Amino acid sequence: MKKSLVFLVLVVLIAGLLAGCAGQKTESVLDKIKADGKVVVGTSADYEPYEFVDESGKFTGFDIELMTEIAKRMGVELEWTDMPFDSLIAAVQEGKIDMSISCFNYTEERDAQVDFSDAYYTSEDAFLVTDAFTGTITDPLEVAKYKIGVQSGTVQDDWVTTELVGAGLMPESQLSRYERVDQASLDLKSGRIDVLVADSVPAKAIMQQQTGLKIVYEGMLYTGPINIVLPDGDATLQAEVNRIIKELQDEGFIDSLALQYFSE
Repeated sequence: MKKSLVFLVLVVLIAGLLAGCAGQKTESVLDKIKADGKVVVGTSADYEPYEFVDESGKFTGFDIELMTEIAKRMGVELEWTDMPFDSLIAAVQEGKIDMSISCFNYTEERDAQVDFSDAYYTSEDAFLVTDAFTGTITDPLEVAKYKIGVQSGTVQDDWVTTELVGAGLMPESQLSRYERVDQASLDLKSGRIDVLVADSVPAKAIMQQQTGLKIVYEGMLYTGPINIVLPDGDATLQAEVNRIIKELQDEGFIDSLALQYFSE
């Protein structure tokens, strides 16, 4: 009798625990954003014209204005966090920021750590050199004979590391990685590196800002569609961001931004 009673009590307790677990709903980051009334977004504000800090100290650029409009349509305030590019993925993973917009391209490696929004723009790569550069590059692999600089953690870093260093076309000693792309451009000007491999739009912006630079190759290497980085598995937030991106594309808002920031 006592054993039966104990068994019955255990069954009731277990059933109650299971019912409680079933009734729990995992809170989406979107729920947290709505409750806080703000979205915390990470960026690396050194990649003009996508994201940079203007002379007044204000965040500006294509990505900045796009995210500002997304936050507005979400009905929340926007709080920016500026950090090195190669720390943004981890910051989203660890919940230090809600999402990140910083000219991110989709890669399988990144997708194993975070999720992505639908693409909002498509980009290419460029090889930036000084006017003193006398070589010609028709095949991108030909860049392997030069000292190369990249921003750490970018798809350009992945391309050089995989296709040039990993393939045995150049020693890693010829590759310099930089936390910020403006640091790389200074080393390019001073001759510490021969070629800066970067997204074509920021490469053109650097070329316009600094005299004595030119682009010797432009094309798609590892770049392509650009996406917003989101927490892994958060389908609710992903659906909301994708809905707003589609809305902005349909309205022509993103095309207008592109004309504003990318027209030569």
